[in-house]
Amino acid sequence: MAKIRKAVTVTLRLLALAATVVAVVIMATSKETAHVLNLTFTAKFTHTPAFKYYVVVEAIAGFYTVLALLLASKSLLSRLTLILDLVVAMLLTSSIAAALAIAQVGKQGNSHAGWLPICGQVPRYCDKLVVSLVAGFVAALVYLLLLVYTLRAALHPVFAIKP
Repeated sequence: MAKIRKAVTVTLRLLALAATVVAVVIMATSKETAHVLNLTFTAKFTHTPAFKYYVVVEAIAGFYTVLALLLASKSLLSRLTLILDLVVAMLLTSSIAAALAIAQVGKQGNSHAGWLPICGQVPRYCDKLVVSLVAGFVAALVYLLLLVYTLRAALHPVFAIKP
């Protein structure tokens, strides 16, 4: 049973690592220049604080996942890993929410504030953002699954029905 638990945990962590790496690489390489009315502007993730936050959190989650894969076998660290998994899941959720809010404004604009949508002028940039956000969402979901699985495994003896 312990081998199955470890295999599931390692598989979920590897999936989370892959998702965070994809999210960071795609977001960090997203850049497009557009020419509108003899004006040139460049769209990059570094122009938006929410996207910077998103990239930093995804990178932290990826780094933590590597550390958890390397150090999770220690019994003392298992409780700390559970707490850090919760923190990482919350950080990933907040970064996705912030980045999705800005992405929605970029796609739809905001007529009340007078903000125009930019995805018509920089469609490749917006397409890369969507792929990165989907990967980030997958990472957040995998961490939620990992957290639920780890909590269930940690609390299993408590909820066991004794004959």
